[in-house]
Amino acid sequence: MPRHRLRRRIRFFPALNGFVPITEEKTSEQVMLTLEEVEALRLKDLLGLSEAKAAERMNVSQPTFHRIVKEARKKIADALVNNKKIKIGGGVYEMVGKAKDLAEQLKDMPIRARGRRGFGGPPTYCVCPVCGNKQPKVPGVPCAMTRCNKCGALMVRGD
Repeated sequence: MPRHRLRRRIRFFPALNGFVPITEEKTSEQVMLTLEEVEALRLKDLLGLSEAKAAERMNVSQPTFHRIVKEARKKIADALVNNKKIKIGGGVYEMVGKAKDLAEQLKDMPIRARGRRGFGGPPTYCVCPVCGNKQPKVPGVPCAMTRCNKCGALMVRGD
């Protein structure tokens, strides 16, 4: 019988829950990136910590930390090369520090009050990344599914 997994310590709660490739091809395939994989990438690649120091912060051994980072990088490379969506969530973790405070605040809030956690509301217009054309946002239709009136390219969110 395998040993149970220890909870990894997470000090970062991402504001987004995923990324979608901007392409004309529709893709239903996705890669699931766990919160501990995002935290491992943040500690190693963004903050530049050594594997030993980062592993200590996450409450795992150095070889386990290395495997987490290796798997996360493999998933991201797969998504970028093969035009797959990246979904962030799940995993076996324990929130500590500011991330724990944020998670506690969100847990106590009614669902309607959560909004976008202060990161703005829906866009008012869509922008063409090719020609720069702006079109009004149609409610219920994502900008990524809207085509530009001038050049026919898929649009992206505007401000």
